Amino acid sequence: MVGAKNSLSSFGHAYIEARNLFRQAAHAAGCELEHRVCPGTGPSDEELTVDIAWLGRRDASKVLVLLSGVHGAEGLFGSGVQVDFLARCGAAKLTVGTAALIVHGINPHGFAWMRRTTQENVDLNRNWVNFSGPLPTNEGYDTLANAIVPSEWTPEAQSASREVLQTYADKFGFKALQRAVHGGQYRHPSGIFFGGFELCWSRIVLTDIFERYLRDAVRVGLIDFHTGIGSWGEAVRMNVAPAGSSASERTLRWFGLDAVSPFDDTSPSTRKSGGCSEASIDLLKHAEVTTLTLEIGTVPLIDVVMALREDAWIYENGLALSPAGEAARVRMRAVYFDDDPTWQSMALAASRLTIRQAIAGLAADG
Repeated sequence: MVGAKNSLSSFGHAYIEARNLFRQAAHAAGCELEHRVCPGTGPSDEELTVDIAWLGRRDASKVLVLLSGVHGAEGLFGSGVQVDFLARCGAAKLTVGTAALIVHGINPHGFAWMRRTTQENVDLNRNWVNFSGPLPTNEGYDTLANAIVPSEWTPEAQSASREVLQTYADKFGFKALQRAVHGGQYRHPSGIFFGGFELCWSRIVLTDIFERYLRDAVRVGLIDFHTGIGSWGEAVRMNVAPAGSSASERTLRWFGLDAVSPFDDTSPSTRKSGGCSEASIDLLKHAEVTTLTLEIGTVPLIDVVMALREDAWIYENGLALSPAGEAARVRMRAVYFDDDPTWQSMALAASRLTIRQAIAGLAADG
């Protein structure tokens, strides 16, 4: 049973359990609930859905948005935070005139299959670009594509790939390598951090959710929950709004000056194209939007990237339901979520603080 006495029970072990916990918590909190069915099914042929909960008055002028599962495998953390918020806090913690929109598992395919990507093999956090014009280029990824996801997954191929990647880092620097790999690419559909050739299903659904639920909002505070960046259990607050903008200044005012920007070379993250939170500012032009991406560290970034590379190779070669595919899902889960109670407690503590800051920021700016 989900409840304040055992907050760690907010975390499900896998997608279906996490979704059930969310639905139970949302129902108990008195939320309005709906869901959207995603094309395809999960590894056990289960139905995949995006679940949407609305807490509070529908005419609220200020809305707290909690978003989980942009990168599917990171959904276990975001889902647990959402369940914890509903079970512990709910409407009692919302100030007058404030409601909450809670979007659970916006990338349900990735969540169920323990992948970062959608059913189209698209990184949703690289898909928010204008596909009617020239797409962003990434010459670094083009150069390294065959090393990032090689044609074979053997010790020999891995050794050769590491040599290519290390040579690139030695020549151009580690940050250049990070930008090449992580920045987003639009030419290699079987690669990693692929932004797509068109709008993916999850982007279309989230756009519709925002347009329908937030059309009357005057102020929006959006928190997008992620894992995989930072030291173990460390909370990294990412200020993804354009540097120097009023949205960026509000993020710093609400969440503190330690909110780092991917445009800063000292950031543990890197600049990217097509980010979801960044796009919300333009998508909701009628409202004052303040965003924060909350990252919780798990394992070293090199281990995260290795798991992503293996995952891409597995799916490119049709091995998703093989023993190798199952082993790859286990490794993906391990790099994006930790069953250690200490890690979970640290993650929840950081999330609760961040949500409180967002609620206070909405009230103060209102």
